[in-house]
Amino acid sequence: MSTPAPSDTAARFDLAVLGGGPGGYVAAIRAAQLGLRVACVEQEPALGGTCLRVGCIPSKALLESSERYAEAKNGLLAHGVRVASVELDLAAMHARRQGVVKTMTQGIDFLFKKHGITRVVGRGSIAGPGRLRVEGETPTELQATHVLLATGSRVVELPGVELDGDRVGTSTEALAYPEVPGHLVVIGAGYIGLELGSVWSRLGAKVTILEYLDRVLPGMDSEIANEARRTLAKQGLEFRLGTRVVGARAHGDRCVVEIEGAASLECDRVLSCAGRAPRTAELGLEAVGIRLDDRGRIEIDDRFRTTAPGFYAVGDVVRGPMLAHKASEEGVACVEWIVNGWGHVGYDAIPGIVYTHPEVATVGKSEDELKAAGVPHRKGVFPFSANGRARALGQAEGRVKVLAHAETDRILGVHVIGPRAGDLIAEAAVAIELGASSEDLARSCHAHPTLAESLKEAALAVDGRALHV
Repeated sequence: MSTPAPSDTAARFDLAVLGGGPGGYVAAIRAAQLGLRVACVEQEPALGGTCLRVGCIPSKALLESSERYAEAKNGLLAHGVRVASVELDLAAMHARRQGVVKTMTQGIDFLFKKHGITRVVGRGSIAGPGRLRVEGETPTELQATHVLLATGSRVVELPGVELDGDRVGTSTEALAYPEVPGHLVVIGAGYIGLELGSVWSRLGAKVTILEYLDRVLPGMDSEIANEARRTLAKQGLEFRLGTRVVGARAHGDRCVVEIEGAASLECDRVLSCAGRAPRTAELGLEAVGIRLDDRGRIEIDDRFRTTAPGFYAVGDVVRGPMLAHKASEEGVACVEWIVNGWGHVGYDAIPGIVYTHPEVATVGKSEDELKAAGVPHRKGVFPFSANGRARALGQAEGRVKVLAHAETDRILGVHVIGPRAGDLIAEAAVAIELGASSEDLARSCHAHPTLAESLKEAALAVDGRALHV
């Protein structure tokens, strides 16, 4: 455990952080680096928030393990590797997932000790100006000059979908199914639905994905999203778009999903992942006059200050995409504003990644957004099928798409579907953050043979001079 909270009933700090997820714990560390006396209140025994405990990290562990299983079963022969038989040990796969999570949470606890951050276990709420009440084994109250709210988000519960924490559940349950479902119905074709649907499909489940909209990956570039749907459908995922779910419930070891205007579906398990909402209930916001916007998010200014003096908020409880790395960037910027009087988050360059196979990654504006806003732009596209490294990997599906302003050539958006897209998008994010043009990217030397050459070629293609197509 980290440094224990003092025993007095009103321990005093420079900064008290409510929430130990990617926004809160990173803010606490940065504040300690800047010399503040910091406390972090988190009700779960382990630090890291939803992302680390039951979200980003465990899902990526399962995605990696399931991809290796699928490759061993179906993909090695093309590389000249013959495998007599492949068997699934689901218990061992789950044990590895749990081990990854444990190592990461212990790592954050170590960092808290290293920086002298006081770890307070319990449910926190606002008691008044500069005060947090913590309910736990030893109820206590903290006083702080500054209070940062970083309580994250919760699963959106759909009307009629009766979550039982087992057969009809959320991503938390889907990370730990004790057996491979015969038939899994996924409600929602966003990041989480496609990722966890892919995991269980690779392991042998029939997976049906129901989506209310007429497309997958809402908000992502539609051209890239449509290619992702086609590719995943070839892998066995069944998509039913334009489908409204009006009910889902368990009956013994089976489930029924009711669909508006269509026959009900019977399945073994239901995964509901129709989105997330800010976790602001029971925080005591009214005690100090913190206002929410029309979407239930905490109102902040450009320095993360709420409508109550001394209170700040970052991450999923405020405006912007609900992404762990966005929360971390905001946490750092917030405490730098407090201490140094200046902080920065490049909101135009926040990447998003779907860790399916192939991966899908995006940063900046989509082509749909540019067209809707009437922004003049040019597009350069390069397929991985023309990239030597992708061919050598045996992963030549997908493309890179670069969007640049038609008049200034400044890069406005980059979208990738293909091998290791999540790593490739980092270069694009840096380019956008630094205001680079497609010409800048095109003239930068890229090593050969690498997947990154496809980004260079797509930048060249903006001006109609790609070399290898």
